[in-house]
Amino acid sequence: MSSQIMLLTGCASGMGRHLAGALSARGHRVVATDVNDEALAREAEARGWDRARVRLRRLDVRSEGDWEAAFDEAASAFGDVDVLMNIAGYLQPAYVPDLSSKDVDLHFDVNVKGVVLGTRAAARRMIPRRAGHIVTIGSLASLSPIPGLSLYAGSKFAVRGFTLSAAMELRPKGVAVTLVMPDAVETPMLEKQIAYDEAAMTFSGARALTVEDIERAIVDVVLPERPLELALPTSRALLARLATAAPAAVQRLAPVLLRAGLRKQAKIKRDRGA
Repeated sequence: MSSQIMLLTGCASGMGRHLAGALSARGHRVVATDVNDEALAREAEARGWDRARVRLRRLDVRSEGDWEAAFDEAASAFGDVDVLMNIAGYLQPAYVPDLSSKDVDLHFDVNVKGVVLGTRAAARRMIPRRAGHIVTIGSLASLSPIPGLSLYAGSKFAVRGFTLSAAMELRPKGVAVTLVMPDAVETPMLEKQIAYDEAAMTFSGARALTVEDIERAIVDVVLPERPLELALPTSRALLARLATAAPAAVQRLAPVLLRAGLRKQAKIKRDRGA
């Protein structure tokens, strides 16, 4: 694939950090953004990102002004953005009676509002060129209810509804939209959940995906084929889609998955001597 100009969010850690480095190493020019610009700069230095191909910028995805400025800087540094990747996300486990107002706001402001504002900013610039690709990282929680992660699942369901609707609008205008829905990925977001029984469902699968798995999916499938949706891995994706189609039936399976997740969490803690 020829070199493209990409704007990525959430690049100070996790998937965003890995993809910024991996995509720039493949010859793409990347505007790597994060709300924590100090951490972003440290990671870029520590990982030796080629500053000729990577531009760093602070971006709070909740801010319309930050989005406009990020796209303007990308255009000034490299040219028109070919690919936007909405990666930044927020997750805090909690049972429904314990949900804090702060976490309600953060889940929907970061996970949903951030995707909406980014998609809108990209669309306004891509439609006149009849070219571009908007890639949003959702989750299998975009398909399946997750007890203990109700805010996260609710926000990711909203992301899917918005993204699929946007795709229907934008494809006739020459702009592709893809929603990537991975299972748990080995990132700080997953690490955070180990301590919470509320997050047991997250650990009920055979294994967590790696950031390298996500890179391969992006490079081998998403960018060249521009599918509407991609859910990973296949087996867990089928279960998640069943949960969407028949939630009452899958509800009976939930206790089994929760027990499996709790056992895996306990093993991780034992292995770490926690």
